[in-house]
Amino acid sequence: MDCVKDSHLHKFNPSDTFEIGGVTLRNRVVLAPMSGVTDLPFRQIAWRYGAGLVVTEMIASRELTFNTAESWARLKGAGLKPHMVQLAGREPAFMAEAARICEGEGADIIDINIGCPAKKVTGGFTGSALMREPERAIALIEATVQAVKVPVTVKMRLGWDSDSLNAPELAHAAEKAGARAITVHGRTRMQFYKGRADWDAIAAVADRLTVPLIANGDVETEADVSEIARRSGATAVMLGRGCQGRPWHAGVLAGHSGPDAAETRAIVLEHYEAMMAFYGSHVGVRHARKHVAWYLERLAPSLDDGRKAEIMTARDPGFVLRQLEDILGDQGATEGRKAA
Repeated sequence: MDCVKDSHLHKFNPSDTFEIGGVTLRNRVVLAPMSGVTDLPFRQIAWRYGAGLVVTEMIASRELTFNTAESWARLKGAGLKPHMVQLAGREPAFMAEAARICEGEGADIIDINIGCPAKKVTGGFTGSALMREPERAIALIEATVQAVKVPVTVKMRLGWDSDSLNAPELAHAAEKAGARAITVHGRTRMQFYKGRADWDAIAAVADRLTVPLIANGDVETEADVSEIARRSGATAVMLGRGCQGRPWHAGVLAGHSGPDAAETRAIVLEHYEAMMAFYGSHVGVRHARKHVAWYLERLAPSLDDGRKAEIMTARDPGFVLRQLEDILGDQGATEGRKAA
């Protein structure tokens, strides 16, 4: 096994292209789908700075078939190609119909979420709860594959808990059902995001697949990219939380140059304004708060708590923009200099 992994490491280059079901991806560093984070404004920046692939936020299949506004907002691709859409659900008929809608709206790849650990999701017996119902998970995959011509992929965790690490068997069955790539986060659902992702455990999934495997969990640095690829035997890597407060970071780990301080400041302001335009200022100012907090944490860590609180509770987007301009202009963009 070690020899196989060492050979894989020798071949792994994050800047190399690879394919999912005939769709060519420009490099091997993928931005993870994150609900409430990877909306269209975030994905547009990540794509521009070199991410190999960006994925929509999770879309509930039933809600999309019922034509809800939030589902349609999440589906938008705005010309980003390839356009990868992630769907969630537990009813094959709704998954099939939602997949057809996505394909009709320009989706190039459809991903099925059986890995989300959030209580709101698993409480509805979707996301990683489906790892406790592998037969239903496979039925969802089969229905989705049969409904569309574009490739279908699956994202999962190692298992529900440490007593049920069934990712290798489920991934193998998913491939037999027609999945064209598998992503595995190296934790169980019960771990949520605690501890460290187990990159070695992902290797057991690689051993059961012939389609591409994408390894996910705690990828922050270039060294992490190399190490998770070596230890997991993965074709590509995916990062999520490591991009919070730096949407350009997936591209940096794929070998692209990061923004300098001035460009970082411009990105932050652009991102904020894009969120106001996408959601409308009333909703957008609330959606943007988490991003503002991440930017301030990374780029202005010494900012006074009182001033930070004033920005985070502000309802006027113009005020927030002026504050960000001032803070990032005065203090510089530390993370931007590091990434350059």
